[in-house]
Amino acid sequence: MTNASKDPEIATGEAAESPALAALRERPGFLIRRLHQIHVALFAEECAGENITPVQFSILSALEEAGSCEQTGLGQAVGLDRTNTADVLVRLQKRGLIRRRVVTKDRRRKLVSLTSVGQATLERIKAAAARAHDRTVQSLPAEERRRFVDSLVTLVEANNDVGRAPLRLS
Repeated sequence: MTNASKDPEIATGEAAESPALAALRERPGFLIRRLHQIHVALFAEECAGENITPVQFSILSALEEAGSCEQTGLGQAVGLDRTNTADVLVRLQKRGLIRRRVVTKDRRRKLVSLTSVGQATLERIKAAAARAHDRTVQSLPAEERRRFVDSLVTLVEANNDVGRAPLRLS
């Protein structure tokens, strides 16, 4: 048996109140990561049965808005790097939710569009995804929710160029 498992504070979970661990609750990065985990769990719960992740939903939503668009631009629109964009698109294509085709004049480029199956899937999960987003912030008073989202937008826009895959903001 390890020392950690013998420690009654660890066994009961009371160690979470230690000053070192309590300090985590003051760190924006920790809290943002934790809120992201919570949102992903809520999204999975609300969209159960569709096997769609929040990132995949973002891609499908961006395609619905843009129509056919270039793969690189699509990744930039949702803040994904090339590798992750390609991986997500391969999975969506295998499920028949999107179509990718090579641009004839420049074979390095690919155009992406929703299929009718992808559009139908998106329509089916829009309300569930909205519920997940609402549940993510439901513990805030209604008047604070908009300010919270506005603050997130401010932080993302101010620090966008620092990220590995900057979001295309225009």
